[in-house]
Order: sequence, then structure tokens, then C-alpha cells
Amino acid sequence: MEEIRVTDWSELHEQLYADSWNEKLGLHRSNFAFRGRPLATDDLATSLARLGGDARAIERPLLRHFRKYAARDAVPVDSTWNWLALAQHHALPTRLLDWTYSPYIALHFATARREVFDRDGAVWMVDYVRAHQLAPRALRGQLEREAANVFTTEMISAVAADFDDLGKLDGDFVVFVEPPSFDERIVNQYALFSLMSRADASLDAWLDAHPEVTRKLVIPAELKWEVRDKLDQANITERVLFPGLDGLSRWLARYYAPRR
Repeated sequence: MEEIRVTDWSELHEQLYADSWNEKLGLHRSNFAFRGRPLATDDLATSLARLGGDARAIERPLLRHFRKYAARDAVPVDSTWNWLALAQHHALPTRLLDWTYSPYIALHFATARREVFDRDGAVWMVDYVRAHQLAPRALRGQLEREAANVFTTEMISAVAADFDDLGKLDGDFVVFVEPPSFDERIVNQYALFSLMSRADASLDAWLDAHPEVTRKLVIPAELKWEVRDKLDQANITERVLFPGLDGLSRWLARYYAPRR
């Protein structure tokens, strides 16, 4: 994996928008999904993996009980992938990992924790178009039929109705999925998820095997305050990304905390 340590705000922007020009469209349209983390030493382990134990054994019971106790109309269409996306959105441990189309939103999550401003942060970038070229034929065919670059939950269901169906496809792979717009938070965060072919598959290991699809931008600790201040000026804050009073309170608490 290509790792780039940026030195200033200008270089950070240059790297975030690198390779975004689409000659065919005549527009800047990046093929990268972005994930910001406050610590550059963080990995890309899913919440299900961090839970510990046998991920394959506990994934299905977790989701089954989530479905049992959730409201009947909680998802627009009753499917495994809609329920999995909703569960991830509400912090149930799943094999999904949060990403965004927006480099600025990724920068927010890389600079939202003031207590670690003395340590480097990072933004991961994965080219989902190139990643999908490495997916099984059935999935690639579904993208081609829909003239799409990213999956919806309905598109995944058309190929694999459940975990077992997905696991039967050839090899380990990752796909990027846009969740239904459950609420304003999903919409405002310009969110999408990565989905691995197996519950216990490692995205870190997959990316190490395919370094051509990813890069990691390291944000030095000494640059974090500048990035944070400029994001606040651009209104990329908790108030916008977490609509409601909880997000407002989180933004105010961070914004008015004394700078140490």
C-alpha cells in the first residue's frame, strides 16, 4: 500500500483529489472511497472482528436478534443486506466498515478527537472501481447491467441473497455498497460501506495483496489543528454530520473546549 505523509494543507488537498479527473465525462469525479481515522496506527478491522471470537459463528445470531427486536418497518425492503446496513448504522458489530465519498468528511473523522491531536492521523483511500474489477464475475456483471460503479443493497441481493450465497462466490473480495437513506445522518455523511466476502476476512490483508487500489495519507500531528480549524470554517462539523441535538452538543463541546 502506498503511504504518503503530507506536509501542509495544500499537499493534503492535492493528494485527496489526485486522479479525480475523468476524461470521458470531462468532470472531476473521484473513484475513491475515503475513511478518516484519528490515529494513523489504526487498522481497518471491522467492529465484528474487534468484538473477538468466531466472527462466522456470531454474525448470524447478532443480526437475527437485531431483526427480532427492531421495528417491523425499520428497513424499506426486507433483505439481509438492508438489515446489515441498518445494524451497522446503529453500532451493532458487523462485517461492514464505514466510508464516505467526501474527502472533507473523512478529514473530519481524522480530526474529531482533540485528545489525540499530539499523534498522527490518517485518511485511507480505496479505488472502488478498480477493487470491483477484482470481484467475481457475477458481481461485475451486475454492475455492468446497472451501469454502476458502486452496489446498492438491492444489487447485492440480486446476486447473493444471504451470507452463505456471498461466501460461495469465488475467492476473497471486497465490494462497496451504498446503504438506503435511513436518515439524515446517512445522507449528510455521504456514506457507503465496504463489504467483505466473509465475516472473518481482513480488509487490511486484502489491500496488502492488492496495493494498486489503495493509498494512505498520513496527517502529521502538527497539521491537525489547521485542518480542524479550516473544516470548522467550512461547516464540516458534528452539527451537520450528526443532525439533531446530540450532534449540536458534540460540536459545541469540542468547539468551545480550551485549546491545550
